[in-house]
Amino acid sequence: MTGRIESATASVRANGVDLGIESFGREDNPLIVLAGGTTMFSWPDAVCERLASGGRRVVRYDLRDSGASTTCDPENPAYDLRDLVADAAALVGALGAGTAHLGGVGVGGMVAQVAALDHPEVFSALTLVGTRPVAPGPVDEDLPDHDSAVMGALFAHPMPDWSDRDAVAAFAAEGAELLGDDPEEVRATAVRIWDRTPSSDPAVHQANQLGMVFSRIDCAPRWRERLGELDVPTLVVHGSADPFFPVGNGVALAAEIPAARLLVLDDMGTALRHAAADQVATAMLGL
Repeated sequence: MTGRIESATASVRANGVDLGIESFGREDNPLIVLAGGTTMFSWPDAVCERLASGGRRVVRYDLRDSGASTTCDPENPAYDLRDLVADAAALVGALGAGTAHLGGVGVGGMVAQVAALDHPEVFSALTLVGTRPVAPGPVDEDLPDHDSAVMGALFAHPMPDWSDRDAVAAFAAEGAELLGDDPEEVRATAVRIWDRTPSSDPAVHQANQLGMVFSRIDCAPRWRERLGELDVPTLVVHGSADPFFPVGNGVALAAEIPAARLLVLDDMGTALRHAAADQVATAMLGL
């Protein structure tokens, strides 16, 4: 890539809600939609720019109750996983495309799995990053759960004043190393999320930073048993050092999706690192 790809932010009405989006690349190129996990910044700029330079129109977006998308009450969300799935499918239509390659990070990867299952006519390829084939909560016996020592250390940190930008950034950076992430990248992302949060309510800031709203929504029914129905090119990306969704989750996901490709990134933890942008984007462009 020889120069910076220009981007444009906007709000798009889809499925009855407003979704905050950022677009990269030419509008007449094949579309890649990237679901946030929960905000769009789960997808680094470098990944979006590399995909756009590879001839794609890239649109990353915030899930409901995060970023610039419709925010009502993140502590009591009045929607479920299937509503988020319908948002993703409706967004493709609102962007004027018939089909799209769909990517999801973390909980956004759960949205992406179900979206591809429930809307096979809309999604032509799938990229799943740092996610698992079951909803938040008790994990299946054959899947590795969150690393208990890491979770204990994370929860031992006192919560910041969510209305204090600097305190929120410092809190994010402190937890980054435990999660196998780059503290400075995580600090910078936390600041960008804080700056885009359209509310001064501390609960909204907390929801934006931690994505806690997803644990409060109804994700039933299960979808893991349906993964064999997927008939689209699929890339599963996972960090070898991810303590939140340990890599065995990505291995299981790739094994259960027909002909899926598994890309394990050495030494990467929970977040998609900027240094991996070229490798990940190249793999995505190859689908």
